[in-house]
Amino acid sequence: MAKLTFHGQSTFTVETDDGTRLVIDPFFDDNPVSDIKRADVGKVDYVLCTHGHYDHFVDAIPLCRETGATLISTFEIVSFAETQGIDGHPMHIGGGFDFPFGRVKMTAALHGGQVHGDVTGQFTTVPGGFLMHLDGKRIYHAGDTALLLDMQLLRGKVDVAILPIGDNFTMGPEDAVEAVGFIEPRVVIPVHYNTWPLIEQDPGYFADLVGERARVEVMQPGDVFVP
Repeated sequence: MAKLTFHGQSTFTVETDDGTRLVIDPFFDDNPVSDIKRADVGKVDYVLCTHGHYDHFVDAIPLCRETGATLISTFEIVSFAETQGIDGHPMHIGGGFDFPFGRVKMTAALHGGQVHGDVTGQFTTVPGGFLMHLDGKRIYHAGDTALLLDMQLLRGKVDVAILPIGDNFTMGPEDAVEAVGFIEPRVVIPVHYNTWPLIEQDPGYFADLVGERARVEVMQPGDVFVP
């Protein structure tokens, strides 16, 4: 089974049964709650970025450069990374691809499109999420997003949903509960909260709101979850 390790904010490392290692939305060195630094990540085969904001992308290009990992993100983000000498696999919303480690489909998200490091502004993009089929499990990382009716299209297609609950920049707890109702996952992992005062939330409150809709897995930085 794929093993998910949480590192704070929205960052995960994922290891599949065949030993492939993925990093989703890498934010290590400047992350005030991360359990590790970028230098401690070790082997990485693929880096997946839902969007280009600092707290999801700042370590992506250095990590790819240091490990030789392939970047998976939107066409615009990958195009920007290629100007920095990074190899990538471009995708876009609604498209999927069968990688050696499993299938990845990009899903819609509603958020900002700035790409950190792009001083020209020519690589601005739309944000997204990832629906990943890994070792027989369907894992949805929503990225940073508001509540979307499009999430209803995921109903019955997700085992584990990773959803932001921080409010202010993304869904808050109440809207995230609506998302759980739309998606009907078996497990939900709340993310993007308690990194800074603006997004302070009580995950226990979120779990109470979810109730019997799904099992809520509250993870601390460094925690490991196997779906």
